[in-house]
Amino acid sequence: MVKSSILYGSRGLITLVIVAGMTGCVFHRTQGEYFNSNGVRIHYTSEGAGEPVVLVHGVAVNADLNWRRPGITKALSRGHRVIMLDVRGHGLSDKPHNPAGYGREMMEDVVRLMDHLGIEKAHVIGYSMGGFIVLNLAVMHPERLLSVAPCGAGWERMTPERQRRLNDVSKAIRGKGDYALLLEEVGLKKKGLGRVQVFVMNRVFRHLNDNESIGEVIASLPDLEVSEAALRENTVPSLSVAGSRDPLKRGVDAMTGVMGHHSVLVIPGGNHYSTLKKKAFAEGLRDFLDRCGGLGGTSSGGTGNK
Repeated sequence: MVKSSILYGSRGLITLVIVAGMTGCVFHRTQGEYFNSNGVRIHYTSEGAGEPVVLVHGVAVNADLNWRRPGITKALSRGHRVIMLDVRGHGLSDKPHNPAGYGREMMEDVVRLMDHLGIEKAHVIGYSMGGFIVLNLAVMHPERLLSVAPCGAGWERMTPERQRRLNDVSKAIRGKGDYALLLEEVGLKKKGLGRVQVFVMNRVFRHLNDNESIGEVIASLPDLEVSEAALRENTVPSLSVAGSRDPLKRGVDAMTGVMGHHSVLVIPGGNHYSTLKKKAFAEGLRDFLDRCGGLGGTSSGGTGNK
């Protein structure tokens, strides 16, 4: 089994991950169940008991890497039913080669999964790309949420410059399987040790992913933009968590004072990847879920997979 600490900012396993990536080792996956989401087969797992919490991972990884390996799944499943899906285009879920298959369809997959499991309302937490997805969910389907936590991401206004940047990232991944521009977006640059980290993570991401699908996911992100008016009108209890050294904290700062019913937790010293391993991250989410428990009506808290 390949250790994935490089994704969380550790330097000690760089050589191990390079060797593992070059020799074709694979990351272990927890096998769950599948459901049909508007013609796309989506993989998910469900464990624990209590109010349901749906976890939505970031781009180019999967549910296990984003949530299970940093210990977040274990921490949250003490007292909650934790449901994790592989976002379409990722992991064990289908990977459409169709730009129209992403964007808000990724958000609607969360609602369809809740329908599939008979869950009326749930807490929903997203990280990085997952943060953009769940922020959109709060705007489009607030009636399905007990709370929402867009973490490691926030409110991004889709300026022409931002649109061009995303297009460049998408083209690099689809054309050459080059994730360097994507990694630069979250603070990893080809300088000093960063050059080695970018090399390693490029190998890992190419091994994990269908590059065409990831490129289309990136190109579809503008579809998840939310308006200032919608943020101000938000009534869903909301928490943003981001590392103090995470470039995507800019989106959290942009939401502060704009989004209704919104609070912020900043993890000192955390970057985009290491924040997931910080004890304060899981503890902050647990505290937030405890504060929001039972708010907004009924939910389904059964156990196991369906």
